[in-house]
Amino acid sequence: MASLNIEATRNQARALLDSRIKSVEELVQARQRVTDLKEQLAAAERDDKRAYVKATRDGWNPDELKKLGLEPAAAGRRRKAQAKPTETPTPSTTDGQEN
Repeated sequence: MASLNIEATRNQARALLDSRIKSVEELVQARQRVTDLKEQLAAAERDDKRAYVKATRDGWNPDELKKLGLEPAAAGRRRKAQAKPTETPTPSTTDGQEN
């Protein structure tokens, strides 16, 4: 039986783990980038809303802004909530007897 070299085995195991760790690091970096971009988008949308309100306070009416292609941002980005199907109640008998 061949003798095992503990140091060589440890190095091989560490190399395997390092490649797995690298993929997790890349995933964490990608997720962090998504989080950062979502925060930037939220900030940009808040700025856009403030600018729209300021424009209307400065005398622009919504129809004029719309003609300029500047509709309220919320109108184009609003997500409709998916309606949950309502359950129809099953008919119950009032006298406690089944037909």
